[in-house]
Amino acid sequence: SQLGLMGWDLTADSALFSFNHRHSMRPASTMKLVTAITALDQLPPDYLLTTSLYRRGRIEGATFTGDLYVVGGMDPLFDITDLRDFVYELHHLGIDTLRGRLVDDVSMKDTLQWGEGWCWDDKNPTLSPLLVGKKANFMERMVSELTRSGIVLDSFTVAKGRLHDGATLLATCHHTLDQVLDPMMKESDNLVAEALFYQLAACYGSRPARAIHARSLEKQLIAYLGFDNSCFRYADGSGLSLYNYVSPELLVGLLRHAWLTPSIYTHLLPSLPIAGIDGTLSKRMRKTSAEGNVRAKTGTLTGVISLAGYCTAANGHQLCFSIINQGVLLANNARTFQDRICTALCNP
Repeated sequence: SQLGLMGWDLTADSALFSFNHRHSMRPASTMKLVTAITALDQLPPDYLLTTSLYRRGRIEGATFTGDLYVVGGMDPLFDITDLRDFVYELHHLGIDTLRGRLVDDVSMKDTLQWGEGWCWDDKNPTLSPLLVGKKANFMERMVSELTRSGIVLDSFTVAKGRLHDGATLLATCHHTLDQVLDPMMKESDNLVAEALFYQLAACYGSRPARAIHARSLEKQLIAYLGFDNSCFRYADGSGLSLYNYVSPELLVGLLRHAWLTPSIYTHLLPSLPIAGIDGTLSKRMRKTSAEGNVRAKTGTLTGVISLAGYCTAANGHQLCFSIINQGVLLANNARTFQDRICTALCNP
């Protein structure tokens, strides 16, 4: 296969080894490191991914007449329990009948439901600002929950629109960056990664948020680290795209930046899979010196196997590394090769 790799001694701040480390290669899901590190660098530490319910109208007896607005913030962790909490808020107001409209506000992002360079025949997530259980059927599920809970829908319609300035907040659900990073990195959840990618895009200030806005922030950080953006291409947040191109050196540079920045590292490190213990590394490097030591993001696409992260050497030095095998059809061979490198880094 085509191989690019680099190891860096963070404690000594010097290169350990490199081979084709400046070659532009497809990162697969190690692209999630670019997304995560940029998000932790750019977003405030108390940033929340939110979904909110508003009302505008009047309550007469037990009947609400007017509009209910559901405002999506592309929170991939919003689930059926959260949706039932929204419905409970209506019951809490004494409402048992709705007349008017249920309006979905998905203005947070553009209307594209896929990422640039995604394969049409892959099991790709749907990129919607309104998600429930990681599915884009929010309004259908909400109508179902309203009916199930005993609320009567009398001349009640579902519509698309934007939140009215005079609407009153009824309920909001939110999740933190740490809550989002865990499934994104441990389990390599693509939808969660894309949701974080669009949080970056939204914080750029434009509405609707677009992928190009998130890429702009990634480019700013990467230029700040001294890299030439013309050598790379950033297409999506998850690594599903075949249009992503980075280098092992770039990934090492981002890992080094994260390590040097406590506000990033303290959130990034716990989210990474641990060799032989959990996540996508739970079955790798068992019964070696790397078990429980290596914390790294895996990547898998057809023909691409990658691994990038951290470990501790026998002398106590903190290390980071990036390995990309491209054009490899026997994935287990590439994983075995990468595991041997990690074991060598950790061996006494």
